[in-house]
Amino acid sequence: MTTHNDALAELDQIVPLQHKLKATHRSIAELFPFIVRVAIALYDPETSLLKTFLHSSGDDNPLEHYSALLEDAPSLKQILKTGAPRVINNMLTFEGEGHEHTRRLGRYGYAASYTMPMFDHGVFCGFVFFNADRTDVFDESTLRQIDTYGHLISLMVINEITPLRVLNAAVKTTGKITHLRDPETGSHLDRMSRYSRLIARAIADDFELDDDYIEHIFMFAPLHDIGKIGIPDDILLKPDRLDDGETEVMHGHADLGKRMIDEILADFGLDNIEHADMLRNIAGYHHEAVNGGGYPRGMQGEQIPLEARIVAVADVFDALTSARPYKSAWSNDEAIAELRRLADEQLDRACVDALLQNLDQVEQIQQRFREDYYG
Repeated sequence: MTTHNDALAELDQIVPLQHKLKATHRSIAELFPFIVRVAIALYDPETSLLKTFLHSSGDDNPLEHYSALLEDAPSLKQILKTGAPRVINNMLTFEGEGHEHTRRLGRYGYAASYTMPMFDHGVFCGFVFFNADRTDVFDESTLRQIDTYGHLISLMVINEITPLRVLNAAVKTTGKITHLRDPETGSHLDRMSRYSRLIARAIADDFELDDDYIEHIFMFAPLHDIGKIGIPDDILLKPDRLDDGETEVMHGHADLGKRMIDEILADFGLDNIEHADMLRNIAGYHHEAVNGGGYPRGMQGEQIPLEARIVAVADVFDALTSARPYKSAWSNDEAIAELRRLADEQLDRACVDALLQNLDQVEQIQQRFREDYYG
């Protein structure tokens, strides 16, 4: 009997997806040492954005916090049109005409690239990139072996994000079904989740946030008010100011939401999903205020988890600029003035500044996800 060291044993462990990607890359590098980077970009079909997600190159990352429209990357779009992966055996040939991400990779010394599309049940969801430090290395024999790894990585990513997308879709669908009951529509969730991602990207360098964190902010933000499902209609839909007793009941949705998240994760068998605590923090603490006057715990400043502070700004801005049974929509200028007033009182100033410094993208999100009768 002989023993064998399984190079991919880490894939069977409960570890972050980033660790699994690096373990896979180590296995690839044993066969092909010229492959020095493996990266994943996810696709948002609602906005046609490609977003950097994970990579295996440590601190040496030319595309941190990067996104681009698929329409603006013709060679990547061609992959979808032909159904064939893309082979670039000399990145210098793209230096003058390639997209910005291709030029960045070239400047970091990546000399060749192989790109595979990812599909989830036939639906395009992103790309896997293999970058080499030498030219002319991706021959047919090499590519046949790399293809196996590419599909393995795709399955790992899909296995990680599919349950989260199912959770978000369930919440969004429930909101549509109960549209007349809940004043917050599906479009509200579309907008505020993208505002949250926008804020996270803008503060990423200062708070040392990676793309994995940013993407989970985007995926988890729609679940922020899940606890409102348990609030009675006469309080949730009341068109007038709530009295003290009703306010206390309404404030209970934060604790209720946190408990519901725990129950949902247990019911779906997702107790060990990556960033589960981030999801709990968003549901439980997005109504905390930096001056300590929020609920349910009265946390102050940095006691409030960063993800909750991010979502709070996105949620307040969209609530102000959206019509509700008890109020008309504010203009962006009015909402901006209110956010500035609330900074350092209710809201985190860095998160407020991050949103206001990217108003062009805010307006694009508003145009793309306008309200309609069905939300």
